[in-house]
Amino acid sequence: MTQETMKAVGLYQYLPIDNTNSLVDAEVKKPVPTGKDLLVKVKAVSVNPVDVKVRAPKERTENELKVLGWDVAGIVEQIGPEVTLFQPGDEVFYAGSIVRPGGNSEFHLVDERIVGSKPSSLDYAEAAALPLTSITAWEGLFDRLGIPMEKSTNTGKKILIIGAAGGVGSIAVQLANYVGLTVIGTASRPESIEWVKEQGADVVINHYEPFVSQLQALGIDQVDYVFCLNSTEQHWQNMAEVIAPQGKICSIVETDELLNLTLLKNKSATFVWEFMFTRSTYQTPDMIEQHNLLNDIARLVDQGVIRTTVAQRLEPINAENLRKAHYLLETGRTVGKIVLEHF
Repeated sequence: MTQETMKAVGLYQYLPIDNTNSLVDAEVKKPVPTGKDLLVKVKAVSVNPVDVKVRAPKERTENELKVLGWDVAGIVEQIGPEVTLFQPGDEVFYAGSIVRPGGNSEFHLVDERIVGSKPSSLDYAEAAALPLTSITAWEGLFDRLGIPMEKSTNTGKKILIIGAAGGVGSIAVQLANYVGLTVIGTASRPESIEWVKEQGADVVINHYEPFVSQLQALGIDQVDYVFCLNSTEQHWQNMAEVIAPQGKICSIVETDELLNLTLLKNKSATFVWEFMFTRSTYQTPDMIEQHNLLNDIARLVDQGVIRTTVAQRLEPINAENLRKAHYLLETGRTVGKIVLEHF
């Protein structure tokens, strides 16, 4: 019996995005679920900076198609023998695992413990915009920075979100607002400033100018939390200056330069990383927390608390459109998320 095939988009060579071979259309074997895996029929995907990073030019080549894509919405087609959370026909959304093939394919395997039930009020494209950014924002705010969920606890507390107009920033602003924090976002262009305010930021400052003087002009001396979603080393001095004594800083952006942690010593300030693929990469005992938080996000979406951040839709899902999406991301000027739907 011959194994079924499916359409997929991926790469064999790591090339600049203007090269037509940087992402190519291919036919590959349709996978079969085992263990806790779901086989998902992919309806929509979105692109993230991680896609661009993984695809960036490198010397090596791949013998088998390397499929990218870490944001999926779709329907469960088949389940592995150990699956207990989902049934065939269930609508789901998830970000997947960086150490497994990505979701830019007609069908995709994913561990059920990092999958949520799709918000019923959204279509597939709107849902596909959410998982990676929502997991990152949720883990950054509530797991890493340790911000309480109870609004009353956060009265008078302030958070500075650096890079608030991007995918993660857009969700982080909404979540921080929801739990009662005063939200200060950073943005630099008129359209991104407007976007950040629409997501619920109380005030917006410019990340290309010193933070202290801008905050003082707004009557703010310090912030309790900083969530850095853009160039950690570029903003390090600014973050150290504005963080409150015993405050907490979390970043999602790796740095090529050594950070001077001594700047935080006298304030007894905390610095912590957030990487949303940690749980799936290391198969941590609490991996199911991503299932739980995605279900919480879906509930908040269906209650009208969190809004999807789709800014642009492309169809169909193919190499040409994915190259276009990567190109737009590489400009560094995208606001919200770019989503692709239908094979």
